[in-house]
This record gives sequence, structure tokens and C-alpha cells, in this order.
Amino acid sequence: MTHTAQLSSALPALAHSVAKEDVHKRDGDEVLLVCWERTGSDTFTVVAVWPSDHCFYQTVNGLYDPLLFIETVRQNVPLISHVGYEVPFGHHLIWQDLTCEVSPAAMQVTDAPAVIELRISCSQVTRRGSRLAALTMDIVALRDGVHLGTARARFTSNPPAVYRRLRGSHADLEQCVAAALPPAAPLDAGRVDRARDSDVVLSDCDFAGRWLLRGDTSHPVLFDHPVDHAPGMLLLEAARQAAHAMPTTPGLAPVRFDAKFSRFVELDVPCWIAAEATSPDLTGRPSVSITALQAGEPAFTCSVACHTSALSHAA
Repeated sequence: MTHTAQLSSALPALAHSVAKEDVHKRDGDEVLLVCWERTGSDTFTVVAVWPSDHCFYQTVNGLYDPLLFIETVRQNVPLISHVGYEVPFGHHLIWQDLTCEVSPAAMQVTDAPAVIELRISCSQVTRRGSRLAALTMDIVALRDGVHLGTARARFTSNPPAVYRRLRGSHADLEQCVAAALPPAAPLDAGRVDRARDSDVVLSDCDFAGRWLLRGDTSHPVLFDHPVDHAPGMLLLEAARQAAHAMPTTPGLAPVRFDAKFSRFVELDVPCWIAAEATSPDLTGRPSVSITALQAGEPAFTCSVACHTSALSHAA
């Protein structure tokens, strides 16, 4: 998705370009952020470009995938850490919680790629000595001056030695990748609004509202590079697919995610995705609560609220 040349006239003239290393991606075509500049001591403007069609974050009924917005938010975590707070490459950034919401009216897909302006404010900045230890990032996203969405993310920054202590017996990346469980058979892709079985991250089991997480380490987008645990985007994708699979929200478009990451989800131990319908949120939208359970303990929780207009399956 390198659109800088073809969109140069439409992009704001921000000072700095974005490299794939800045957003922790190996595949340059998966870099959504284009340019950035600092606007204050803890504020930034970043421009992202979304393609009209993405190989994984697929259009549904003419709307952009809300996970494309979340991936845009995720890419800002390393970018702002490195360029704004001098976090060295090789340090590990770990999500604690994430809340995001999109406006369906602004998520319409057109023939031209979408230019997204992200206004970022950082707060609750914690340091250990001179290095960044944690911060909270608030994002307001605009598309052609129209409100598209908001997000808030809290994450920590850990140098390699600290991260190794956190990971304990799972600190060896190569061993973790080699020990990863093979992905089980996927759910029917249409049931979770996916076009391809290879993009399904849930596998069926004998219990209603419960599925086995499919951690396919060969997936080119979710596992762009080797990692020693299930990526946060995999868990959020599982939450979205679980919401689609629930009988109370079939075919409805998820528009809000409230997620908490409490433990690492390991690749070598089965992880169960449990979902249950909850009361509508304060705006009356149907909602689902999702929990990732591993070794009997919750590792990730997410509440998903859905837009009330039904959508067709992914094309």
C-alpha cells in the first residue's frame, strides 16, 4: 500500500515520512502510515492511506473493515514511541488496553484510496530514568475533515532484558515459533464474514459460544514477522469473528471495541475464545463480550458493540 507517489497532491505536507521499520512491519506494502510531524510536546499529526481493497482487511457491504482502523492505531504505537519518545528499536511494546470506535458513515469505500488524518495526544507518560516505560495515546481520526473514529491505547515499553524476565520460559523466539500448535480446521468463512478459510481465526468445538483460537503463524498479515506469543491483532480479529458468529449479532458490523490485555497468549497451549451476548450499550447497540481463556485463566477480554444495520458477507 505504498501510495505516496500517486497521492502526493492530496496528502498534507507533513515533515517526516514513515518507514516500515517505524511501524514494526517487514512487508512494506502493509504500512498504512505515510507521514508525520510533531505538533506539541506530546501531540502529533500522522497521515495514513487506506487502499480501496486490502488482502486481509476486506470490504464488507461497501464499508472499510473496522480492524483496518485498529491496525492503523497499532502502527502508531511503535511510530510515536520511536520518533516521539526515543524508544530504541528492539524494545518491546505491550498493549494493556485499547478502546476504539468508528463512524460507519465515514467508512464508505470509494474507488480512490482514503486519506486519514490522525490527531494524536499522549498522556500519563511514565518513565524509568530517562527511558519511556508507558504512556496513553488518544487518537481522533478524520477523513476529508469528517470524523471517522476515535481510539485510546495504553501500552508499556520494555527493554530486551526486562522483556526476557517477563516471558520466562517463553523468552526464546525460535523455540516458541517451533512449538506453536498447528492451526485446527477453520469455521466456515462466511459465518464470520470472511472470504477465505485461511483468514478464519476460529475453529469449532462442541460448546455453543466457544471456539478454539487458530494461530496460523504462516499468515502473511497477522504474523508479518515471527513473534513469541499470539499478536494483539490476532486476538482482536478473534473477537470480531466471534461477534459475527453469535446468533444475536449475525452479519452486523462491529463499530466499537473495548479490550484489555491481561496476559500473554502462548502459541503452544490451546486458547479458547468464549462469547456471550450482553445488554445493549448506552446507545442501544447490540453487544457481545468475548474472553480468551488459556490454561483456565482469562488472558484477554473484549466488548464488541455492533451497528444495527445488517451487512452482507465479505466479497
